[in-house]
Amino acid sequence: MNEVRLRPPRNRVEQRAVRYWLANELSGCAAAVVIFGLCAWFIEPARFWILLSLGVIMVLALPYSIVVPFWRYRVHRWEVTEDAVYTRSGWLWQEWRIAPMSRIQTVDTQRGPLEQRFRLSTLTVTTASAAGPLKIAGLDHEVAEELAARLTEVAQANRGDAT
Repeated sequence: MNEVRLRPPRNRVEQRAVRYWLANELSGCAAAVVIFGLCAWFIEPARFWILLSLGVIMVLALPYSIVVPFWRYRVHRWEVTEDAVYTRSGWLWQEWRIAPMSRIQTVDTQRGPLEQRFRLSTLTVTTASAAGPLKIAGLDHEVAEELAARLTEVAQANRGDAT
């Protein structure tokens, strides 16, 4: 068995993930606009302050919502080798993780409504680690299904120290 060491994963997430993350961020901005707008409509004495707060939030949130998906795409990586699953995620605080095959306990895929719209999935690899599971967000849903099947087979065949 090869030595498992921290190194950059090779594979990018699906490019559609940028549009998914952008839609997700912008929907949060839209929700804030609706909530603050309704509050301003119904609470007349505080209307000026509510609208001012909304303006400040939008000045900060809109650029954030547009920049972060592209930055995440540049950072997020994944790779599965014979020995381990490698991930890198985050944007300001980046996290690099390795899960040796012998430590894998479960493999799951998740597809929320918005992910389904963009034909994406999130693969979750649960290990015997206190750091929690590895997540690979932004995978093509077919790639995620194939990876889940492959990792499940490897985990069943490799009954190492996954306790």
